Amino acid sequence: MTTEYHDDNADNTAIWPKESPPMRQLMLPSRYRWREWLFPAVTAGIILALVIALGASNTKTSNRLWMLEENISNMTDRITSSLQQSKDATQEVKRLQFALESNKDQLTSVSEALSQLSELESLKTILSGLQCSFVNFINNRTGSHDCCPLHWELFGSSCYHFSKDVRSWDDARDWCSGQGGHLVILKTAEEWTFVTDRTMPTFYWIGLTDERTGKWEWVNQTPYAMDRRHWKPNQPDNWRGHGLGGTEDCAHIHSDGRLNDMHCSVKFRYVCQRHKQTSHT
Repeated sequence: MTTEYHDDNADNTAIWPKESPPMRQLMLPSRYRWREWLFPAVTAGIILALVIALGASNTKTSNRLWMLEENISNMTDRITSSLQQSKDATQEVKRLQFALESNKDQLTSVSEALSQLSELESLKTILSGLQCSFVNFINNRTGSHDCCPLHWELFGSSCYHFSKDVRSWDDARDWCSGQGGHLVILKTAEEWTFVTDRTMPTFYWIGLTDERTGKWEWVNQTPYAMDRRHWKPNQPDNWRGHGLGGTEDCAHIHSDGRLNDMHCSVKFRYVCQRHKQTSHT
């Protein structure tokens, strides 16, 4: 009978696992160790780059959003300002419309007044003709005759009024204009003699001034030819010592019948001139 031999060691290896190799055997050499950290490091770098890029993108986005908000705010302010201006313009238009309506009434009143003034001028012309006819009547003249309104004197082709009241040069000019005439304009020696004979020895304004241009001219703006024979010695002198302010810009007939310049605000008598009329009686 044969006896079988069993090796206990063979059975033990089948049952018990082999011993793990020592840890030092699993450790890689140092020249390969950096490869273990390469992937995590690259991953971390990529993540960091993404974070930085995302942060930069967020910053740019935030800046853009801030600028957009600022632009919207400015646009809102401009729209608000435009709306306010539009509102103000609307109110101004309404005010102008109201003023226009008011002016229409005023213009109507002015038109009516002008119409009445025109009628008044026509009445004044008729009245002047009646006065002329009355003068001819009291002088026992018949037919066509040249004449002047009451208190006016006829000489040549003009009528002359020698005032009894006193006015400034401007007021005298306006009064003469209101009578259909003007302050007297003296161009001929006969006119000078006729007027000065009736003004001496009193001061009278005439229609001569240098106020408008600094050069002497007649009240109808025709040039004046300087003739020293008609002026007092050393006149006109444009004197400033009168205490009235400004210079002497208006001419008057002196008591001796010669001319002198004087401040236009001084009140003197005045001579008016207008065209003569022809009446039929």
